[in-house]
Amino acid sequence: MASLFDSVPLSRGPALPNRFMLSPLTNHQSNVDGTLSDGEHHWLEMRATGGFGLVMTCASHVQRVGQGFPGQLGCFGDQHLVGLTRIADTIRAAGKVSYVQLHHAGNRSPKDLIGEAPVCPSDDAETGARALTHAEVEQLIADFVAAAVRCDKAGFDGVELHGAHGYILCQFLSPEINKRTDEFGGSLENRARVLMRIVDGVREQCRPDLQLAVRLSPERFGMKVDEIREVFSWLVASNKVDLIDMSLWDVFKEAHEPEHAGKQLLELFTSIPRGAVKLAVAGKIATPQDAQKVIDLGADIAAIGRGAILHHDFPNKTKADPNFTPRSLPVAAEVLRSEGLSEPFVNYMKVWAGFVSE
Repeated sequence: MASLFDSVPLSRGPALPNRFMLSPLTNHQSNVDGTLSDGEHHWLEMRATGGFGLVMTCASHVQRVGQGFPGQLGCFGDQHLVGLTRIADTIRAAGKVSYVQLHHAGNRSPKDLIGEAPVCPSDDAETGARALTHAEVEQLIADFVAAAVRCDKAGFDGVELHGAHGYILCQFLSPEINKRTDEFGGSLENRARVLMRIVDGVREQCRPDLQLAVRLSPERFGMKVDEIREVFSWLVASNKVDLIDMSLWDVFKEAHEPEHAGKQLLELFTSIPRGAVKLAVAGKIATPQDAQKVIDLGADIAAIGRGAILHHDFPNKTKADPNFTPRSLPVAAEVLRSEGLSEPFVNYMKVWAGFVSE
């Protein structure tokens, strides 16, 4: 039986020292200009020393107009390079593997935050987003690749393309949102073109052993399970991706589409041939037992979100006691501060019903 503490070799770059991955968590704790704050550095350092084999930053925007939340870590300019290098150095010193998640919020960029109308594959009346021109789509692709090059220069082991949760790469994949009539809209192949071109660009412009991951979600925002399974297979066949990170909302839920009734969503992805590509899964993995179960069901890596907020050393605690019981909610704000959350992050968690006690 596979252990949570097995080393996980990837096609490129260093092996992960274990099967625990820090989920890329929204946290509001970087500086206004997107540069690294001491609070964000402290949060990531504690998770690296706390035992997460793969430490991933929050979503980091590749264009200024792609910012999705206040206090977001940026990677869209060389002004971010010093802070990114500091994070990469810190995670490496802890003996862990470091990733930046590359992100653009698209129509989910708040207008009052970015100072202009957000952008989207197509005009979107609900959010007030305008359609990207053809030239702007080309620039978007270039800026994702440029951000990957910047993170490569900073010394990260890998980057992840955020193609999930209704953000811009997901918006291109969505037949409900993407109504384009050029080569970036229509068929699934066209709707996946932006993602696949970014993958190609990262491989062409970054060092050969930079690890490349893609995050996908198979439901919500117009996603269709069978289409995302097809994109998954294309990514595997490209031989350019090392890790696919499936955000399933709940790793143990059944698929909601009638054609997959009675089937566990996780199994629909673990059953796809993936060769040397590793599969990470996220979604309500709350306990060590949950983490072990997803590995037993065929995933390679367990991505931990809430557990990583409640325990900076969730993996180390699991290694010491496979039956350790994580804190139950709600928790006091002071507990979160002791676990390395800065004040903006604590305040953000107060927005989540039942997370922080009064």
